[in-house]
Amino acid sequence: MKKTLLLTLLVGLFSIGTTMACTNYIVTKGASKDGSCFLTYAADSHQLYGELYYRPAKDYPAGTMMDVIEWDTGKLLGQIPQVAHTYSVVGNMNEWQLAIGETTYGGIEELEQGQGMIDYGSLIYIALQRAKNAREAIKVIAELMDAYGYASEGESFSIVDPNEAWIMELIGKGEKMLDAKGRVVKGWSNGAVWVARRIPDGYVSGHANQSRITTFPLRDGKTSITSKELDKIFLPSVETVYSYDVISFAKLKGLYPKDAPDAQFSFCDAYNPINFGAARGCEARVWAFFNRCNHGEMAQYEDYARGDNLSHRFPLWIKPDNKNKIDARFMMDAMRDHYEGTSMDMTKDLGAGPYKCPYRWRPMNWTYNGKEYLHERATATQQTGFSFVAQCRNWLPNIIGGVFWFSVDDAGSTCYVPMYCGMTQIPHEYAQGNGSMVEYSSTSAFWTFTKVSNFVYSRYCDMIKHVREKQDLYELRFIKDVDQMAESLADTYKSDPKAARQKINDYSNKAAKEVCQTWNDLFYYLLVKYNDGNVKKEENGKFKVSDTRIPQCAFPDQPEYPQYWYKMIVDDCGSNIKAK
Repeated sequence: MKKTLLLTLLVGLFSIGTTMACTNYIVTKGASKDGSCFLTYAADSHQLYGELYYRPAKDYPAGTMMDVIEWDTGKLLGQIPQVAHTYSVVGNMNEWQLAIGETTYGGIEELEQGQGMIDYGSLIYIALQRAKNAREAIKVIAELMDAYGYASEGESFSIVDPNEAWIMELIGKGEKMLDAKGRVVKGWSNGAVWVARRIPDGYVSGHANQSRITTFPLRDGKTSITSKELDKIFLPSVETVYSYDVISFAKLKGLYPKDAPDAQFSFCDAYNPINFGAARGCEARVWAFFNRCNHGEMAQYEDYARGDNLSHRFPLWIKPDNKNKIDARFMMDAMRDHYEGTSMDMTKDLGAGPYKCPYRWRPMNWTYNGKEYLHERATATQQTGFSFVAQCRNWLPNIIGGVFWFSVDDAGSTCYVPMYCGMTQIPHEYAQGNGSMVEYSSTSAFWTFTKVSNFVYSRYCDMIKHVREKQDLYELRFIKDVDQMAESLADTYKSDPKAARQKINDYSNKAAKEVCQTWNDLFYYLLVKYNDGNVKKEENGKFKVSDTRIPQCAFPDQPEYPQYWYKMIVDDCGSNIKAK
């Protein structure tokens, strides 16, 4: 989501705009347990309401125009010609198993706000409606920016289909450069500068609000091409594509020395230079994922993730040490990371309170006695509107192979529910318009999960175990179901595509309803069990009560605070509260 940068030492780490930072993790098919490609995305914003977007496939008559609506604001930016046919899109995944995610990095301040018509959200959702695979999506995005200009800050896109995964990074050009006579300076053009790179099969990658593409292969006509040769993007050998002026524009703006060799040009060093805040608040999240995939290789880079050694930058992609562990559940768990087991573990310091809560309320940067400090920005965060794990399976029919594991609110305490990319009936609990950030709905998944998560934060280490039990129960069952149903659904699809589509509609709708009912029940269970700081005892799955009183009452435990917490209280005001 969009990010406005604070002009402090911590630039790149914290946000004050209408929306907040996001996280993407990417897995190629050769790096996963079963040959799936994966993309995760957390759309993090204190003002974003979690709901599942749906755009049905549609045909349009010649001459139809479509509105370009800015995703962050709802503002009408303009109109562009509509294509004859658009594909259906469930969330951020279309009927061809193409999935797109993003994270905003802002970039050089004078280039932050593009001057065109197409914002980053429109690029994503228009591309999903018009492209069948990752390469087509890159071409659509590039041509839209070239034709109508780019209207947002610097962005990293993840573009994944059943066979390939790409990272595309772009930034607008800011205000037009005029000479003394008011003429556009030679070398300035509309649109954006960008680079797209294919992640090698067998590797994983990611990004989290910091540009990550450094140097890249320059045009050789085989593996690398420029935006002037976009038709060649469909050649299997092409692995890097970039705007023809990505280097010359940097030189024109003084972001890269004019006499420096093109071969040494680094996109992120020119357009989004790394600093302490960007490492600690952004790159650290990517490092956390890489560390899960290959701890042996990544442990050495913790100093970079902490912002202690900015010269020790880790690679754009790495090879996991055991691909057999990377499956849908692994990706879900990665989205729940709070740096556990590292020097940034959010459950270990005083800010976690006596119940080891890995969340910190905003602002994230703060000052004490004239010195600046920070709260960690982990992958799992309370302000997530929605998150997903997109799973692309190339051995199945598209409408069945693409599974859009969807959740709303904080990934740490929510549940991922399978939504097939070919479904046409969105569950009411997740549908657009069922509640909002200022309108509670008792049937809304977002408000159901928010009730649980906000209560869990109050006594985290005790309550979260109950959430984990439900996550294990449902997510593991859903993953098993999706795997076991695949063959029969594929068979049904061969003889009766309509029947197959109805089956996936029915399954996803039933799963959504069941999960939301369970989380609603969980909220009431937690409310009763942990009421007023007490912890009610249980026996045979029921609360233990006295049978000698009417109405029934429980005799709860009243567990003490941890000793280290008592020590801090005594150190703070022991003389005032010491018993005589």
